Amino acid sequence: MKSVFGLGAKSIVVLSLSVSLAGCGLPRSGPSKGEILAGSVEKMGSTYIVPVDERVARAASKSPELGFSREFITAGVVGSDVIHPGDTLSLTIWENVDDGLLAGKGVNATGLEQLQVDDEGFIFVPYAGRVRASGNTPETLRQAITDKLKDQTPDPQVTVARAAGDGATVSVLGNTGAQGVFPIERPTRTLSAMLARAGGVAVDPETAQITVTRHGRTGSVWLKDLYKNPNMDIALRGGDVILVEKDTRTFTALGATGAQARVDFDTPNLTALEAVAKVGGLNTHLADPKGLFIMRDESPAIAAAVLGQAGLKEPQRVAYVLDLTQPDGIFNARDFVIRDGDTIYVTEAPYVQWQKTLSVLTGTASSANAISSAAGG
Repeated sequence: MKSVFGLGAKSIVVLSLSVSLAGCGLPRSGPSKGEILAGSVEKMGSTYIVPVDERVARAASKSPELGFSREFITAGVVGSDVIHPGDTLSLTIWENVDDGLLAGKGVNATGLEQLQVDDEGFIFVPYAGRVRASGNTPETLRQAITDKLKDQTPDPQVTVARAAGDGATVSVLGNTGAQGVFPIERPTRTLSAMLARAGGVAVDPETAQITVTRHGRTGSVWLKDLYKNPNMDIALRGGDVILVEKDTRTFTALGATGAQARVDFDTPNLTALEAVAKVGGLNTHLADPKGLFIMRDESPAIAAAVLGQAGLKEPQRVAYVLDLTQPDGIFNARDFVIRDGDTIYVTEAPYVQWQKTLSVLTGTASSANAISSAAGG
């Protein structure tokens, strides 16, 4: 009777704990592949599940490329010697007489300092009146002033000096060697030259992004593309604002990967294969190589191309799934480009939950034996 009671007690304990275990579930890193598929549009969910093949990888990998508009590219180089409103000039006028118009007796040279070009582009010179300076070079302005004075004093000689770029400056901000306002001079009339003048970039060149704002319009370019493509090395204009910043894009990795984290991009183009490698690859003890998901809110244009549904007007939730066990699986992962805000999720292999269940049940049986032994003792 005692052994029968012991067997029954153990059975009751194991059965009770098994039922309890089934009801509460086991710890895991996230939803299973089946649970994700159950939320598909086909099953009245809100997410499109799209297996990735060569066509899908190509269509889904289209992302806006950085670059300057035609308006920036076609702007010609500004001559560094052209005078602009706001420039400050200094004049020296020599007169070929002992008692001239401007110079005192015994002095034949007169200096006029800190002549600022007004908003309309003029300066005032005694006995010459208002003279247009803006749009002229120092040489053409010198000739214009000479012409106005030569009828009033014999053989006047004029020199014009300009504080280079006082009215043609750019602001350089962000991660550079030196931030500040810099004049557009002959050596610094292009974007790359001005960046060099500001001490270069102070972040990894692979992730350095350059943005130029001009009259309310902006354009951006990767630093490496600036040097690779001469068209991106645009001519500067007075008032331009140049911002240098590190790439701010990120993606999130979850599930059965080597690490679960929010990860910064370290290259302009990052593929799914590279992204998984950045977080330590797939967890060999947990990951299902058939369940690599890339989840994103896809733009209407790309969603239409991927899903084959014309006329989409709103962003669509799409879960792209990569099966790395397929012959082209790794190639497709290599060609699938990750975008800012993507979530990469790797599901656990089906056997993992069975393994956890068996492990817990084995522990439960051992506990039941201990309880039965205690009861029988």
